[in-house]
Amino acid sequence: MTGFVQSDEHRAIEEAVARICSKYDDAFWLHTDESGQFPEAFVSDMANGGWLGCAFPETYGGAGLGLVEAALVMKTVAQSGAGFSGASAIHLNIFGPKPIEKFGTLAQKQAYLPKLITGEHKMCFAVTEPNAGLETAAITTRATRTSNGYTITGRKIWTTCAQRADKILLLARTTPREETTRPTDGLSLFYCDFDRSAIDAKPIPKMGRKAVECNMLFIEDLEVPHEALIGEEGKGFKYILSGLNPERVLFGVEAIGLGRAALTRATQYAKERVVFGRPIGMNQGLAHPLAKAWCELEAAELMAMKAATLFDAELECGAEANAAKYLGAEAGYHACETSLLVHGGMGYAKEYHVERMFRESMIARIAPVSREMILNFVAERVLGLPKSY
Repeated sequence: MTGFVQSDEHRAIEEAVARICSKYDDAFWLHTDESGQFPEAFVSDMANGGWLGCAFPETYGGAGLGLVEAALVMKTVAQSGAGFSGASAIHLNIFGPKPIEKFGTLAQKQAYLPKLITGEHKMCFAVTEPNAGLETAAITTRATRTSNGYTITGRKIWTTCAQRADKILLLARTTPREETTRPTDGLSLFYCDFDRSAIDAKPIPKMGRKAVECNMLFIEDLEVPHEALIGEEGKGFKYILSGLNPERVLFGVEAIGLGRAALTRATQYAKERVVFGRPIGMNQGLAHPLAKAWCELEAAELMAMKAATLFDAELECGAEANAAKYLGAEAGYHACETSLLVHGGMGYAKEYHVERMFRESMIARIAPVSREMILNFVAERVLGLPKSY
């Protein structure tokens, strides 16, 4: 996007992704939501189209594009009606392996990245823990050095796609917290086989997006070689931080795409549904909320594209990325809520799909960081207010 005018290249990206998504209609996504069946065919098509590696260097089989282009891909997926069921199925592939590209050895990059880009390897990312939450420095999963590498023991929660993963990117403490200068020191990042003899993954029943499961991981004496360590020992928190801004942008645009999908359906319903001899869309009580939802989605996308553009230019974008996630999540939620209400009683029925979208719209309001923590960030880092926690 150049200023406010979309480039031909970006339009082509959206059209190409939309063509793939058009193969998967509302009935497909309703089935995945009800059955919990992972959308393997959709992921395979996206991988064959080269989109899983859109943000990775061509050297490793990627497309060499940036966060702006990745955001367009993910927004288009969600907007197609796939919502978070589709977006979350490939979300981790888009920027999740970036720590390997940025901090791994040449041998690690050559061995791991091409197979992640083609979809041959299926990765999950394990950071959050039950008793730590957003306080990453408080994690207690421990990696103990051995003569052959490390032995890892601990628990993780909300680990997405662990049921199908054959690889895991894992943050663990290599130095006890009390022995470090700063709480965030002593954390290390590992990429290794998902050894199911040492890792027990139990799905967490949840509100929406049943097809893309989240898990509680119980890790007991997981043996990993020295070569599994990404970058330097003890620098894992820094490596994780490097991927936070892109993740926030992608969550924001996925929520925007979801909101647009719901808004499209509600607008059509408001044109076609006749009550008291007139389309319900003639009533300002319905028309105005739909118009407001459009305005909010458009504004949120502009912030997301600003953040992505700054990131690609290697400029500071923390405030913009956090704002993009906050605004995108709120706009997506409000659009889905409005769309469900416009449908009236039928909005509660699965056949109209907006109830599924409404449930999924809660995801971006909670993950990967809460709205309140984003507001804390802006208050402290942008407005210069004293830290409140």
